[in-house]
Amino acid sequence: MGTHYIEIEDDRGAVQRYRRHPNGRGLVAATAKLDATAFVAEGAYVDPGAQVQRFARIAAGSWIDRDAIVAEGASIGTNVHIGAGTVVGRGAEVGSYAKIGANVRIVDGAKVDRDQVIADGRVVGEVSRGGKEHGLAA
Repeated sequence: MGTHYIEIEDDRGAVQRYRRHPNGRGLVAATAKLDATAFVAEGAYVDPGAQVQRFARIAAGSWIDRDAIVAEGASIGTNVHIGAGTVVGRGAEVGSYAKIGANVRIVDGAKVDRDQVIADGRVVGEVSRGGKEHGLAA
């Protein structure tokens, strides 16, 4: 039995292919990279080029936009939008209904409160003395 795809037209009119992730049944773009241990709840979407690493959890209704990274052990709450190119660090937690802009960096272990809105390009959490953000290596 082969992989079954669902085709969805994006806002630019291009048709993207998604498949159900076996761990949670959420929809994952054919070009996204997900670890088998990641959980993507039904009703959640992971867009093209995104990565969801080991033991990360994506709750129902959440959307991981293009080229975003959800690092190992990170947790994304219900109905969250993670913007394009954003990196959610290892063990970070994003509360339900949060809206995270494009190219945001959420460092390892940082917590984003429920309903919080983070503007494009921001850094959330502590940055080390050397000026490098914790855990943002892909």
